[in-house]
Amino acid sequence: MRYFNIKDFDCQETGNNEMSDEFLWRLDELRDVCGFPFIITSGYRDPTHSLEAAKTNPGTHAQGIACDIKINSGAEAFVILEKAPSLGFNGIGLHKKFVHVDIRKSMPVAWCY
Repeated sequence: MRYFNIKDFDCQETGNNEMSDEFLWRLDELRDVCGFPFIITSGYRDPTHSLEAAKTNPGTHAQGIACDIKINSGAEAFVILEKAPSLGFNGIGLHKKFVHVDIRKSMPVAWCY
């Protein structure tokens, strides 16, 4: 990876990390085309992580195919939202403080928090 340290994606509750190599490669490409630094606020979540354990089925974070990227402005959010789909990110969630991106296998989906 050019822009990230694998530790940036460690589970915040367990320290475990089972991130997908494919996901990390795509995220590195996204960072490159966006042209500004990404701060990862949530990467891998162990299935025992409190947010994942509350779900019926573990989500994309627990599968190692998702992360949340801190945003500092609407302009940064716009660039991520514009570039991510062309790099294979087909799960995109917009929050006022971060953008969630994932490479789920189902049909593309977008949402707001």
